[in-house]
Order: sequence, then structure tokens, then C-alpha cells
Amino acid sequence: MQSKPQLLAWLTCDAVHIDPGSGKHTILGIFSNIQARQFPVTHPFMIWFLTISDVSTGQHSLKISMGLEGTTPQQLLERPFESQSPVHRINLINEIRNLSFPGPGEYELLVEIDDELLLATSLTVSG
Repeated sequence: MQSKPQLLAWLTCDAVHIDPGSGKHTILGIFSNIQARQFPVTHPFMIWFLTISDVSTGQHSLKISMGLEGTTPQQLLERPFESQSPVHRINLINEIRNLSFPGPGEYELLVEIDDELLLATSLTVSG
């Protein structure tokens, strides 16, 4: 029986540095909400960092969608990744550029692997 992928970490941050010597990840500027003076607002750059495990060996697809609560989420990102083994932890660094928010509210984020929902969370945008 194949296990379902497990989410070990989900972070919204400003940057991720990978040490070339050790391979360690340094996470910079973690945040969970966005404040704006006026709307619509465009956030110039953020990273959605996730760590997953229990992913079967082979090629897989990550999708991330977002929408204002109560609306249909729009797909923002789709990317392939590979798993060497279900016991490996996989760090996926997703650069999000110029993400627009038409107004304040709770923006629902849906994270899927191979079309299976892994995480439903939200990002608060306030004025």
C-alpha cells in the first residue's frame, strides 16, 4: 500500500539561503499576514517553503492555488519534482513574484501533490 505524502513544514518567508557546504537551509523573514495601505496591492516577492516526506519514488507534481475565501481558488503554481525514496525529506522552495490582492481578507491557499489535497491554509491580508 502506498502512503500519502506528509507535510512536515509550510512557511511563508522573504528568502531561503542554502549553505553550499552543508546543504542546510536558512529561512529568512517568516510571516503569516500582509498589511497594505491601499488596495489593490501587489506583493513583490515571497517564498512558500514546504518540506514533505512519504512521497513514493519517482516524478510528482506540486500545485498551489489561492483565492479569496468564498471564491474559486486560481492556480498560481504547478511544478514537477522527484522523490528518491519515501523516507527522504523533500524541501520545495517556491518563489512567488508580484502576487496581487484586490482587497483585504482571508486568502485560502490549497497545496496539492499529484492532485491530492495536502494542505488548506490561509494568508491574511489587511489594511
